[in-house]
Amino acid sequence: MPNFRGIVPPVITPMHTDGSVDFESLDRLVDHLIDGGLHGLFILGSSGQVAYLTDSERDEVTARCVKRAAGRVPVLVGTPDFTARRIAETAKRAEDLGADAVVVTAPLYALNDVAEIERHFRIIADAVRVPVFAYNVPVRVHSYLGLATLMNLAKDGVIAGVKDSSGDDVGFRRLVAANRAAGHPLELLTGHEVMCDGMFLLGADGAVPGLGNVDPAGYARMWDAAQAGDWVAVRDEQDRIARLFEIAFVPQGRSGDAGGIGAFKQALASLGIIASGAMPAPMEPLASDDVAGIETILREVGLLA
Repeated sequence: MPNFRGIVPPVITPMHTDGSVDFESLDRLVDHLIDGGLHGLFILGSSGQVAYLTDSERDEVTARCVKRAAGRVPVLVGTPDFTARRIAETAKRAEDLGADAVVVTAPLYALNDVAEIERHFRIIADAVRVPVFAYNVPVRVHSYLGLATLMNLAKDGVIAGVKDSSGDDVGFRRLVAANRAAGHPLELLTGHEVMCDGMFLLGADGAVPGLGNVDPAGYARMWDAAQAGDWVAVRDEQDRIARLFEIAFVPQGRSGDAGGIGAFKQALASLGIIASGAMPAPMEPLASDDVAGIETILREVGLLA
């Protein structure tokens, strides 16, 4: 199995102003992330605005990222959909396109209980040969993947890891402890942007920060310092990254999908990595004042001259 430890950013999906995928910018972004020292790519997640892509676009993004990564780092592919049978089909397509792992949420829209959600993961794992990561993101799917469920799935080899975006730091700490006691069957990746220092200290195997799109080198430095046990350097880098994360709060009065992700896209456009900060319909682009505010912060942290 590939090594899924370290910084594995949720790759944004660059777009043209008409909402179509900008594959040339996507190529540059993949190189930016890998050259910046990051350890994997998680495509078609929330930061990748997967909900706004058609099935064919999702397949095209997968194929393009796998081709561009060219084995330099593993590629994990998000597969959100309504129910297990639909996700299994999506996961099999991703596997056929070269995915190194698939990232699976609880069901969407369908109303399932805990036992049914556990069977949901088993059905999907039986359909693919690549590792399955459980994506704990209750804000999106309205189901929380609890400790017992995750460890049951780990014990039986159904899942290889967890991408935790639950916001439940106590729950994540309990999961780290249970995973350690069970012999570490899972790779545990935190979805935090600005609490990575604490998560690394308590035992996270890595992070999946959307802000890593903007500053991959900073996150790579923080990870390297954590592996060396230099916790002062870890904290100092995290403090700088926390200042950079203020770009997510520049757009005001925007939806959850338009504000933070829009800020990441605009930052990448301002840095010349992607062609524009275009967003999928029905979302509008950021205002000029927002662009100016984002660029001010980029200058403050030394990313923009």
